[in-house]
Amino acid sequence: QVQLVESGGGLVQAGGSLRLSCAWSRTIFSIDFMGWYRQAPGKQRELVATLTSSDYTNYADSVKGRFTISRDNAKNTLYLQMNSLKPEDTAVYYCTATTDIFTYWGQGTQVTVSS
Repeated sequence: QVQLVESGGGLVQAGGSLRLSCAWSRTIFSIDFMGWYRQAPGKQRELVATLTSSDYTNYADSVKGRFTISRDNAKNTLYLQMNSLKPEDTAVYYCTATTDIFTYWGQGTQVTVSS
């Protein structure tokens, strides 16, 4: 059973915006925090942003002021609003949900920013 499903990726020009969505399964209980990671070709996976159950947010320095993480609990959906995109933001973006015993990962969605 797929627990996390990302959507919203695509091709955008530098300076543009995209909003990623991540729908999580109602079978995941007691989520402590959720987050977005990304992995560019030939690079290690890196943290982009996290959001705790008490709405505390944390961002990578490279995206501060440009990206915003948020959540709609009624829709079981996590978002990542990405503005002022740069070519170096090109990567596969992954959604995560962490409980006290496990971290779930989505399958990823490709974001490509052209210069």
